[in-house]
Amino acid sequence: MTSDTARTAELRDRVAALRDRTKADLAELVSFRSVADPRQYPVQECERAAQWVADAFAAAGLTEAALHDTPDGTKAVIARRPAPPGAPTVLLYCHYDVQPPLDEAAWDTPVWTLTEKDGRWYGRGAADCKGGAMMHLTALRAVGDELNVGVILVAEGSEEQGTGGLERFVEANPELLRADVIVIGDCGNFAAGRPTFTETLRGIVDVVVTVRTLAGSLHSGMYGGAAPDALAALIGLLGTLRDAEGNTTIAGLPNDQTWAGVQYPADRFRADAVVLDGVEVLGSGSVADMLWARPALTVLGIDAPPVVGSTPSIQGTASARLNLRIPPGIEPAEAQKLLIAHLEANAPWGARVSVEPAGLGEPFAARSGGPARAAMESALAASYGRPATTQGQGGSIPLCNVLAETYPDAEIMLIGVVEPESRIHAPNESVDPNTIEHMALAEALFLSSYGA
Repeated sequence: MTSDTARTAELRDRVAALRDRTKADLAELVSFRSVADPRQYPVQECERAAQWVADAFAAAGLTEAALHDTPDGTKAVIARRPAPPGAPTVLLYCHYDVQPPLDEAAWDTPVWTLTEKDGRWYGRGAADCKGGAMMHLTALRAVGDELNVGVILVAEGSEEQGTGGLERFVEANPELLRADVIVIGDCGNFAAGRPTFTETLRGIVDVVVTVRTLAGSLHSGMYGGAAPDALAALIGLLGTLRDAEGNTTIAGLPNDQTWAGVQYPADRFRADAVVLDGVEVLGSGSVADMLWARPALTVLGIDAPPVVGSTPSIQGTASARLNLRIPPGIEPAEAQKLLIAHLEANAPWGARVSVEPAGLGEPFAARSGGPARAAMESALAASYGRPATTQGQGGSIPLCNVLAETYPDAEIMLIGVVEPESRIHAPNESVDPNTIEHMALAEALFLSSYGA
């Protein structure tokens, strides 16, 4: 047995021995209802989660642990262990805030209680990103005092709200988080058992569009047929944003890009996304093209009378919140300009259209070369027994761009414990505990070998 193989076996045993502790800690962290929106949950829930994270990583050897106020009012946890002389520093990122549970009745297990079912651990945040925090924590516990690098842990408190608190904090405090390598633990694998680097993130353009046609609502029996219906006008306007195949069609915005990395078989995607029988998968490109290389417009919500309680009325005003995801190579400000122009130019019947910008996020592309990437590739291969692949991600992490601009020489790698079955942001979110173990082992191997 070579020394490298022996080291892998030793750390694998340590990580496996920590499984019960990892589960118990994740259960405690999941129990905090840490949705960073005081309109939905008390601020104290996030603060309790932040303190738990600080205490846990301090106990794992990052003794300089503290909570820092960020400009959006949330707390960022920062803990560190200084690098040995001449050694590099690795920053480990995760976030402790979570998405709201949405429809609690749609959950098969309690939202805030980690529950084991069919070999998976269920609960809001179990994968995104409290499971990512467990990956970092388990890796550090397994390595113990055998670190050959400095480590900085930063846990964000408002990533899911996109309010930019940590981005502004980094810009104002660049020396506090300066590192040679940055590991973003908020992504995941193409599939369970298949180690994956996420190399691109789509950016975000959010707008709210409002259509007005009448001074007020009218009786549909008396005026229907001639009176312009704002809700119908809005539906027609939204219909111009996709073609018959489902491609996003915004005037001036390219929609024919292709993805050169790992491909996503259509039948696999149908199963992962639980597409209903007989319903088509969208787009003229491959699934990978549509998910990672091309823009995608989603209607997030519509202000209209609900079915229950609605009256026979023609609506004078209707609004929708739109989310446009854009791949690297497209500037958010330009995409926003094109989207607004498209909406203003395509309203039917001369309806009045107003568009309110609601948020921008830059797309991101990680560099694929570098010594840290090579070391992490070796660590993932040793952990999983197979080489890592690459994917894009439809989601956005605006912090990545700020980190890349603030620390231009740092290598940034995006990994994590999420995979399609995790169903993040939806009811019945879960994590595969084997994935936590494999990813923690890979990170432990990296932390104990890189810069040795």
